[in-house]
Amino acid sequence: MGIFDRMCADGHEQLIFCSDPAAGLRALIGIHDTTLGPALGGCRMWNYDDEAAAVLDALRLAAGMTAKSAVSGCSYGGGKAVIWGDPKTDKTEHLFRSFGRFVESLRGRFITGTDVGTTYDDFVWAAQETRWLVALPESYGGSGDSSLITAFGVWKGMRACAEAVWGDPELAGRTVAVQGAGKVGTHLVEHLHSEGCRLIVADIDPQRVQGLVERLGVEAVAPDEIYDVECDIFAPCALGGILNGDTIPRLRCRVVAGSANNQLADLRYADLLHERGILYAPDYVINAGGLIQVVDELEGFNKERAYRKAGAIADALRRIFQVSAEQGITPLAAAEELVRTRIDRLGRQKRIHLTTPREGRR
Repeated sequence: MGIFDRMCADGHEQLIFCSDPAAGLRALIGIHDTTLGPALGGCRMWNYDDEAAAVLDALRLAAGMTAKSAVSGCSYGGGKAVIWGDPKTDKTEHLFRSFGRFVESLRGRFITGTDVGTTYDDFVWAAQETRWLVALPESYGGSGDSSLITAFGVWKGMRACAEAVWGDPELAGRTVAVQGAGKVGTHLVEHLHSEGCRLIVADIDPQRVQGLVERLGVEAVAPDEIYDVECDIFAPCALGGILNGDTIPRLRCRVVAGSANNQLADLRYADLLHERGILYAPDYVINAGGLIQVVDELEGFNKERAYRKAGAIADALRRIFQVSAEQGITPLAAAEELVRTRIDRLGRQKRIHLTTPREGRR
C-alpha cells in the first residue's frame, strides 16, 4: 500500500519528512487526527531496516496516540515522531537541535518528548530550538521521566485484568513473563517484584536482563523463547507488532497486558486472542500513563494528581471488559467504540465564532 493510500485508509492528516544531512538527521513526524486538539506524542529513535519500516512505524504510532488520548479523556490529538538512527551511536547535540527546529516549525501543531530510544537529556538539546516539548527533566521545568508513571499505570491495569480473569486483583504468586527490560519494562518488573510475582524476563540486550537477575532474582530467557513461557500474564514491553499469527498460538498465558505500543501486528489478531480465551488489555489504554503525565504537565504539573489519574487506568479497563462481556465483543472492539464515540461527538460539537473588535473601533 502506498503512503497516501495508507494515510487515507487510516485517517492520517499529515506526514512530515525531516532531513538535515549535516546533522545526520532523518526523521518523520506523523500527525493522525487533531479533532480533540494539537497532536501529542513522543519521539522514537530506532535503526529501522529501511525507509518503509520507518514510515509505517510513524503512522501506526501516531494513530495509536489518537486512540490513547481519546480513551483517556485528554483533549489532544495523535502524533508521533521517529528518528531513523542508532540510539547507541548516532545521538549528537547537532541532531537533536536540528530535530527541535523542525518541531518548532509546526508552531504547536505537534508536541513531543521521549519514547523508545530517547531520553529527556536528548530533549534538553532540542529545547534550545523549540518550546513544544514535554517530560523534560524537572530541573529544566518539566515533569521528568514519564516511564515511571507509565509502568505504574500498567501495573494497576494488570490488577484489573487479574480481577476480570481470576476474580481477585492480587498478583502475588502470579507468574508474569515480561518482554523488554527497557525504561518502562524495568520499572514494571520492580512493581511486580514488590507484589510477590514470579518474573521471567527477556530482552535483546542481555546486560539489561542480567542486571535484573542480579538485583531482583528474576529468571532470564532468550528473546524468542519468551512466547513459549508458561505464565499467567504475558507483558509485551518492547516494540510493536509482536502479536501475530506465528506468536499468538505459542502463548501459554491467560492475560496479555504490557506497555508496548501497537502490540498487534494487525487488529484482526485481537480476535485470535479472544478465541484462545486470552484476555487482551488494549495497549493504548493500559500504557496511557506517560500521556496522562505530560498532559498534566501542559496544564501545570501536579505529581499526585497525575498518578491518581494514571491509577484510573484500571477503572477504564474494567469498563472495557464489562462492555466486552455484555456485547460479546473483544476488549479491543469495546475500546475502539469508546474512541470513535468521543471523537465523533466532539467533532460535531457546535462551533461559536467569537469576534474581537479591532482596536480603536467603538
